[in-house]
Amino acid sequence: MNSLNIPTDFGPDSGGRVKGLTIVKPIVYGNIARSFGKKREDDGHTHQWKVYVKPYYNEDMSVYVKKVHFKLHESYSNPNRIVTKYPYEITETGWGEFEVVIKIYFHDPTERPVTCYHILKLFQSPSTGNDFPTTILDPKKGLVSECYEEIVFQEPTQLMQHLLMNVQPITSGQYVHDTDFEKKKEQTYENTMKVKIKVKNEISSLKDKLKLARETIAKFKSELAKVQKPSTT
Repeated sequence: MNSLNIPTDFGPDSGGRVKGLTIVKPIVYGNIARSFGKKREDDGHTHQWKVYVKPYYNEDMSVYVKKVHFKLHESYSNPNRIVTKYPYEITETGWGEFEVVIKIYFHDPTERPVTCYHILKLFQSPSTGNDFPTTILDPKKGLVSECYEEIVFQEPTQLMQHLLMNVQPITSGQYVHDTDFEKKKEQTYENTMKVKIKVKNEISSLKDKLKLARETIAKFKSELAKVQKPSTT
């Protein structure tokens, strides 16, 4: 075992793939931004922000995550930032919103990296109730914009299976997120059901109109046939 408790006895192919096995690891990624209240005189920056990746459950991702690569806007010096230990986050200042590319690498070299894309949010936007990502204004922390995602390991190697199944909790205390994703899931489900019901009713209404149109056409055809029918003498 090495210092990260990563087994080295699985062989060059990481012990081979475990057929039929699927392991899902939920994650949360996003950013927190706080306004300075005015532009900073030296560079015009208006906010301090932090972009991050963290586990959805109270699990230490570093057991199976080797590093996280954050690609910032090209205007930043060294826009490619690499974090090799938890917490996986970058803190910076700025004035504009842009896309951050987040690439997650794993200790198992045969496992392909996972890429996430996040629009760095600094300003509050009107909420529709079904926004993605979820954006909230926390009086203490500032603006929080984050997403729920699932990393699916389909038929992982024996090494990766070992790492994924041997995670430890990050903290012994309460572990919560700024966004209530369970509530968000319920709202999304309710909105989806409402949309399905609305679509179903609209389809039913269109079917009724189509039926009426067909009956009307048939009636006109019948009347026209009577008018066009040659009279017998």
